[in-house]
Amino acid sequence: MDFTFTEEQQAAAEAAGAVFSGVAPDAVPSPSLTTGAVADDIDRDLWRALADADLLSLVLDPAYGGSGLDPVALCLVLREATKVLARVPLLETAAAALALQTYADPGLREETLPRIGRGELIVTVAGTGRTGHEPAELAVEAQEQDAHWILDGTHSAVPWAHSADRLLLPAHTRDGSAVLALVPRDHPGVTLAEQIATNGERYAEVQLDAVRLTAREMITDPAAWERLRQLLTVGTCAQALGLGERVLAMTAEYTGTREQFGHPVATFQAVAVQAADRYIDLRATEATLWQAAWRIGTGAPGALPPAGDVAVAKIWAAEGVRRVVQTAQHLHGGFGADTDYPLHRYHAWAKQLELALGPAPAHEEALGELLAAHPLG
Repeated sequence: MDFTFTEEQQAAAEAAGAVFSGVAPDAVPSPSLTTGAVADDIDRDLWRALADADLLSLVLDPAYGGSGLDPVALCLVLREATKVLARVPLLETAAAALALQTYADPGLREETLPRIGRGELIVTVAGTGRTGHEPAELAVEAQEQDAHWILDGTHSAVPWAHSADRLLLPAHTRDGSAVLALVPRDHPGVTLAEQIATNGERYAEVQLDAVRLTAREMITDPAAWERLRQLLTVGTCAQALGLGERVLAMTAEYTGTREQFGHPVATFQAVAVQAADRYIDLRATEATLWQAAWRIGTGAPGALPPAGDVAVAKIWAAEGVRRVVQTAQHLHGGFGADTDYPLHRYHAWAKQLELALGPAPAHEEALGELLAAHPLG
């Protein structure tokens, strides 16, 4: 098994590291001290910097001004982004761009993809559905009428919706097929109600009341939503990995300088063993992440469909990032709850990532169903 990244993938990670090096994780008010959202908008300066570094066009084909890289490269960039808690819809916009590039009407691709790569068009994706406990496409019903589609329903917890120009929303038809709708945020019949995420960011409940779209704005390929959902899930795992690595580094730095009984607490066996366990969690998260990203990027065959690797990656990422931040809080003592120190921010983001697109038990159930349908010989 070769985990070596290509030169292009390594270059993307290095470019991302350079852009994110100037980002402070505490640039907005603490979610612990704010009753509403920590900010009304995304980090627009950072978004422009990402566009200038060609990181928003990373996964786009050269025909649309992109670099033509794969989900592994995107995950490397997302890993760097979450080390500094970057407040930008990088995952959602990139995943939506890949879905549009692969499945959308050619005219819609020409209209949207170059603008996405230049940072002029922000797209977010609804992945939670109405409650978070059922398939997201069931939250909205789509009916085809003549040359148009009519959408009715509600998506909850749509990330960055107030800042996005377009919303890519899964829906279902009456025969049970999953479709995707690219809806302008200010389209007639679309209402956004503010919701506050666990990490203090401004999310939205998106209500659709007889929203009328052209066939050109719809993606009806039955594979589109499943692939988009898998990419969003793997990208969330990459974010969890980057966050966990940064938190473990903070813990190592703190325990290496905090002394008790004349010695750094990092030299105590109980502290070292806990930190070592969390390091193992992160390495398992990393290995399963790259396996899943490689599978969905290449379509390589395996004992299970790619969804199996995605489920395993999210199980490790959800459980791993939770254990990492809990251990970090324990080893930091009361200092971890100090709102002048950024660890509590990482804890809030970790909880958001743990639950995003399903916690570990939901993916364990999905993995069990896959194993039942594809017995391993």
